[in-house]
Amino acid sequence: MLGCGGTLGFAWTAAVLDALGWDPREADVLVGTSAGAEAVAMLGAGIPAKAILDAVAGAPGGDAVVAAHVRRVPDRLPPVPSPRWPAAGLVRAALRRDVGTLTGLAGLLPWGRGDASWLRELGDALAPGGWVPHAATWLMAADLTGKRIALGSPDAPPARLGEAIAASWAIPGWFPPSVVDGRPLLDGGTVSPTSADLLLGHDVGEVVLIAPMSSEGGAPARGAARLERLLRTAMTRRVDDEVRRLRAAGVRVVRIEPSPADLAAMGANFMDVRRREHVLATASRTAPGLVAEAFERAGVRA
Repeated sequence: MLGCGGTLGFAWTAAVLDALGWDPREADVLVGTSAGAEAVAMLGAGIPAKAILDAVAGAPGGDAVVAAHVRRVPDRLPPVPSPRWPAAGLVRAALRRDVGTLTGLAGLLPWGRGDASWLRELGDALAPGGWVPHAATWLMAADLTGKRIALGSPDAPPARLGEAIAASWAIPGWFPPSVVDGRPLLDGGTVSPTSADLLLGHDVGEVVLIAPMSSEGGAPARGAARLERLLRTAMTRRVDDEVRRLRAAGVRVVRIEPSPADLAAMGANFMDVRRREHVLATASRTAPGLVAEAFERAGVRA
């Protein structure tokens, strides 16, 4: 399960995937949210983790489709939004306590004007036939009431891969909702950074959770990074709850999150591509240790 995290979270995730010590393409289920949906789509299409990392780093051996994709990234700040509020239903859902406060606040954000064409083009390049070969590649989105939808799963509306990636990346206030099968959908991270709890009831014994936007035990910060930590704290609470529920159901969870050094490299804006090289260099040092420690805590070998 690969969580949301924007441009820099995607780069960090690429380094962690390469450090796992086993081929993540062999997972029974691949679940991705927002930036995690990009990575999951690449894995589901059969691209090795090393080829993803090399493409992000601009190194020889990188996959050509991924390399072309990462040359096109959103601006580090969103374009001026339109004065419309497409997700006001999230506010009502929060008042009913159907979703969390953070999700309700997202409903106050106006219609984003970001261009998601680079995500749709990625999907078309990865899956010209519509979807990837991996039998269980799920991309998390949410409707305008906060109901989560695992695009690619048996119960989801039909979608082409590019539509699904764009929907999973439709950050309120930054991008407009992505229409899938006539239904406008938002970034799945609006409701949950990982949606790990959706695996409850499935025949899954172990979950490897790679979550750029959560920090178990907290993450102190100074200056502008304190604003990022407010968002991170709320998302961490959600991930904590999902992990508790999975473990209570007997599922072993391996939880991998950024180290303090990784967070310092990312800074306050997870969309700031100017920091990507520094994030990759830092993660190349930290990821092996983070992975080994996470598997050791879970009582299994990486």
